[in-house]
Amino acid sequence: MKKFECPAPPMGWNSFDAFGSSVTEEQFKANVDYIAEHLRDLGWEYAVIDFCWSHPSPGAVANPDLEYDETGKGSPDLCMDEYGRLLPHPGRFPSAADGRGFKPLADYVHSKGLKFGIHIMRGIPRNAVQADMPVKNSSATAASIADPASTCRWLNHMTGVDMTKEGAQDYYDSVFELYRSWDVDYIKADDLTYLHPHPGLDPKDDQYAEAEIEGISRALHKGDRPMVLSLSCGPTPLTRADHVKTYSHMWRITLDFWDNWDALKELFYYARCWMDKQEIHCWPDADMIPFGKISLCGPKGSPRYSGFTDEEKITLMSLLVMYRSPLMLGGNLPEIDDFSLNLLTNKEALELNQNGSGSRELFNNGDLLIWVSEREKKRYLAFFNLGEKYSVSFIPAERSELKNMLKNAPFGRDIWKEDLINLTESVSIQPHSTLLLAIEK
Repeated sequence: MKKFECPAPPMGWNSFDAFGSSVTEEQFKANVDYIAEHLRDLGWEYAVIDFCWSHPSPGAVANPDLEYDETGKGSPDLCMDEYGRLLPHPGRFPSAADGRGFKPLADYVHSKGLKFGIHIMRGIPRNAVQADMPVKNSSATAASIADPASTCRWLNHMTGVDMTKEGAQDYYDSVFELYRSWDVDYIKADDLTYLHPHPGLDPKDDQYAEAEIEGISRALHKGDRPMVLSLSCGPTPLTRADHVKTYSHMWRITLDFWDNWDALKELFYYARCWMDKQEIHCWPDADMIPFGKISLCGPKGSPRYSGFTDEEKITLMSLLVMYRSPLMLGGNLPEIDDFSLNLLTNKEALELNQNGSGSRELFNNGDLLIWVSEREKKRYLAFFNLGEKYSVSFIPAERSELKNMLKNAPFGRDIWKEDLINLTESVSIQPHSTLLLAIEK
């Protein structure tokens, strides 16, 4: 099905972790400017506006629901056109005034040598259904294609689209026609995949919106403008692996990921579940990187710098680059700390993420995990200590799963700290810490 290619995991920045639903044009541009000056030449290229950009004033709440009266009309009004297609609110995005939409902001991003993305919600606005607005290029109306029984469980702006109804595909086609006119490069489409603590459970509990995923994918690929399609929110069920690989470029494998150790430890579980499901152009997504200043306008806790310790940041980045997850930054970049920036600008780590191969988990005893990947003439070994109390000490060259790999390679170079490690001697890894080594084959 997919026509547009996505040959490597996308890298960029998304406004959600820093600004929740409330990012403004000024805040977005400040981050675009930072990417262009400090990160673009290392491959960071997408700048993405997350949810509720049509809302006039979402505030610092996790999910800014509308209030509906007895007629079914929601307040405040979301900004939309005469066909029920959401538009950026000019109160927050002044360049969108007079029907210009996101085209001026996309032009700004492109002028910096970057690519522009937006978040969208599954379905059609409930206010469009209440007003029974026409569907562009169709005799159908919003009410005739809506599925009132299919609504988002955590944001009440939209109702599902019944893809069996005449005009349903026309609606999604018209939405993506609008996005192409804005020169959008990346779509994060939300409320489409499973929302449950663990993937791969009983299919009857599956909330995966198969028909609308297909409709969105068809609409995205009808034009000649390449767009990356990223599906949220997770975790996506393993039972839908073949389908999600067919109809998207990347998909969330976890719930919203935030800056605490329990979430990071659980991320290893999800990575293991999807370890053998990666293919070129298909990228299981471990969600965003909450480094630097986050939650300035919600949505999770008060404004703060990332709660991860420096060693935990190394652990997260080591997993993401070894696993080849998409890399999407979340903090307010103009306020990022030096340690985080050094990790995000490590050329070797980024090249491993973009061009590694054969990534897999070799060993797991609950505390010690060993992962391996390869790139060009190097092999990469990551030793993760997920334990809580004790350092892990061992001699890598004596481990059965590593003996052949290390027979003619007694030394490894820590790519984060540039230390040279003798693999024929005992090494110790502190709790929550990681050793990621480059080894010449």
